[in-house]
Amino acid sequence: MKKIILPGILAGVAILVLGMIVSYIFMLIPAVAADYSNTNIMRQWQDPLMSLFFIYPFVLGIILAWVWNKSKTLFKGSASKRGCNFGLTIWLIATVPGMFITYTSMPYAFMTVISWTVGGLVNSLAAGGIFAKMNK
Repeated sequence: MKKIILPGILAGVAILVLGMIVSYIFMLIPAVAADYSNTNIMRQWQDPLMSLFFIYPFVLGIILAWVWNKSKTLFKGSASKRGCNFGLTIWLIATVPGMFITYTSMPYAFMTVISWTVGGLVNSLAAGGIFAKMNK
């Protein structure tokens, strides 16, 4: 559990912080800001369920730490290369198809979906780097 919980929590912190930074940058684009303020497709921040939004990075971090622990032997090379390859793999498997279906089936602006895709890449790479350094 030590190889999963601590790296997972640290990855969760990184995912939360980096996600906020990426979101802040993309919120400068009017179409993205409009999507976030559209209460027909997004919950308002005042909704109590929105507090659960901040648990997501930690759930994701712990799950990804578990996946890393099970698959780390598949990734060869230096720690940074292994972490990047893991992050890229997770991004391609989870984020890219999810964002494709989001764009094709929901009324979000293209740039909103791009922002989530970029955020997913940044987060996956950061988590992979943390796991490769902490859990060889």
